[in-house]
Amino acid sequence: MRAANWAQGAIPRSEARQGLVAVPAASPPLSAADTLTPPAGTASIARTAEARLPAAPPLASALSTWLSRQWLPMLLGVVSIGSMLLAWHLATLYKLDFYIRFNNIPAPAEVFDKLLEVNQSPQFLTNIGISVRRILLGFFGAAAVGIGLGLLIGRYKPVRMLTLPALEVLRPIPAIAWVPMSIMLWPDNEVSIVFITFIGAFFPILLSTIHGVESIDPVLLRAARCLGCPERRMLWQIMLPAALPHIFTGLAVGMGVAWVSLIAAEMISGQFGIGYFTWEAYSLISYAEIALGMITIGVLGLLCSGGIRMTARMVMPWQAATGKGGA
Repeated sequence: MRAANWAQGAIPRSEARQGLVAVPAASPPLSAADTLTPPAGTASIARTAEARLPAAPPLASALSTWLSRQWLPMLLGVVSIGSMLLAWHLATLYKLDFYIRFNNIPAPAEVFDKLLEVNQSPQFLTNIGISVRRILLGFFGAAAVGIGLGLLIGRYKPVRMLTLPALEVLRPIPAIAWVPMSIMLWPDNEVSIVFITFIGAFFPILLSTIHGVESIDPVLLRAARCLGCPERRMLWQIMLPAALPHIFTGLAVGMGVAWVSLIAAEMISGQFGIGYFTWEAYSLISYAEIALGMITIGVLGLLCSGGIRMTARMVMPWQAATGKGGA
């Protein structure tokens, strides 16, 4: 310790000359080769550490792991749909007439036969394709406008005071009530149906985005501002990711309302689409086609909702890691 004090100048050199303190010998300077050459055995240690690292699981192993985690939800889903089909079959088989009448309701086997029949011509698939195109155009337009405007309204009070009162007046108007007005507004019937779909999806997405922005912890925004984050980056790199859980909730709700609005618009003013197919079947008293149209609408809506959930898991992996993103 006194040697260290002498090295720092705390011990006089006279004591060192008298032999009172043992001065450590100076170590020779390291050469450039010594500083660049790793110690002996480093390479073998690195190879041993690499050998101990777990290898990446192959695709088949990852798939089997995913199936082992998903078998129970898949099984319960099959049981749920199978129970509904069984109850439908029994109700039509015994012609239940207990306030709810199943006398004219087609059986599941009749609907399946009708599905095979309509697939012999491309008209049914054409109607499905037209409806899918309309729902995607209206929904993605509503998502772009709703998310962008929701971020601005939630962030800036002047924008909120200027736009939100007018939007709150328009929000309670059902999308079906917009059908006559949209026919007069737009020169093309196709554009009017897409506009009605847009209206149905817009307000759930907008309100969910506003709520997501307002629920952000103000400490995060103050910390970003203190670190010199510009306003533009704060909007897209801090506020948008923080509001994503609420935004995806609004997207899921908006997709359901968009399908309701689309089918209503196709039934009232459409000439193609799955809604028009279902209404035409009702006009022709084709009960099996009515049920087939309803089931097709349900399946398409399920696929769209599943796509939104899958996108949410990809965009927000931290939700699945914390157990909040679902399976």
